[in-house]
Amino acid sequence: MRITPLNALGTAALFALATMVPAFAQDLKPAPASAAKTAPANSAGKSASKPAGAPKAYSGPRTADGHPDLQGTYDAATLTPLERAPNMPQAMTKEDAAKQEALDLKLKQQGDEPIAADRKAPPKGGDGSFGPAGNVGGYNSGWIDPGSTFNVVNGEIRSSIVVDPPNGRVPPLAKTAARGAAGQAYGGSANGVQLLQLLLTPRPTSDQTENSDPGLEKAPGAYDDPERRPLGERCLIGFGSTSGPPMLPNYFYNNLHQIVQTPTRIMILTEMVHDVRVVRMNEQHLPKNIRLWLGDSIGHWEGDTLVVETTNFTDQTRFRGSTPDMKVTERFTRTGEHTLLYRFTIDDPATWTQPWTGEYTWPEANGHIYEYACHEGNYAMKDILNGARVREREEAAAGKGGKK
Repeated sequence: MRITPLNALGTAALFALATMVPAFAQDLKPAPASAAKTAPANSAGKSASKPAGAPKAYSGPRTADGHPDLQGTYDAATLTPLERAPNMPQAMTKEDAAKQEALDLKLKQQGDEPIAADRKAPPKGGDGSFGPAGNVGGYNSGWIDPGSTFNVVNGEIRSSIVVDPPNGRVPPLAKTAARGAAGQAYGGSANGVQLLQLLLTPRPTSDQTENSDPGLEKAPGAYDDPERRPLGERCLIGFGSTSGPPMLPNYFYNNLHQIVQTPTRIMILTEMVHDVRVVRMNEQHLPKNIRLWLGDSIGHWEGDTLVVETTNFTDQTRFRGSTPDMKVTERFTRTGEHTLLYRFTIDDPATWTQPWTGEYTWPEANGHIYEYACHEGNYAMKDILNGARVREREEAAAGKGGKK
């Protein structure tokens, strides 16, 4: 766990920031040409303005086999959300970005203020505030590191990571998405009753975070089995799709990625839940009957860009509800001595109506990755399930009905 107080932001402040973005977006104006040419001094990217997906040519150090040296540790923290708010242009003006960043800084500073030593204890079950703790002693501002600036790509201060579709939004779900995902859970032979049951009791997805509902989840059976809990909550893979693919910021903490490069293998270590993905270079994909949580990643070089195609996902990963047949194509391009452009395209016709693409700059990190010792079966999982049993007994005693 890497604690960075200077870049910290409390969960309550983060929620406040997230909820005000759509309203703030109404006041945004398209960035003038001058804004797209010069990045702010505190931004990660400084390249000239170019269309999305066309990073500025950069010739830097190379490995012994002649390819660009992508090795290093990078920080994916950013205020830029995955999806763009309505009526917001792709490129923010420097003034709008500075206004938003200043508000974020103010909220962070408020969250870092000392708390009264003689404050009253929170009410039983928490006070209903946002976050997994509900103000009962969990993460405070000092633990949180969601980033402090918006991401800059090709000189543009980006308002979303998604760049295609052009509106910066993830495409609508395909009509068959819900039925297809439910049918796979029964080996493709689900009947109507089974489909309805699955749709009413949704399974967790790989990008799902730890539960933050102060009232706990209401889906039937949500706490009946540890395998019903999200993979991140079980400490199996990083929540928020930090390890991916696609690798996304989680706007929480543990934002680092480390790349180690050889001619035949490229390793990507993600700080969150110490996930490791090994990219096999210039090889064939595994047979379709071999499925992996992080998929099977095969890489090759297209000029100075590392292209990684990942398939063979399991039905347990389900990024944003995707099927195991999702294909993720990633592109890693060094754009400067201390910056790398990460771009991804997701293709899963059974889940979305069209492929979609995102990109954001990874600045080099000034520091090391330290172990994040989250492990499966820790005491928190036992406490989560025990707490659900206590609640069921209390509800039964109060005549409100128990477990069904």
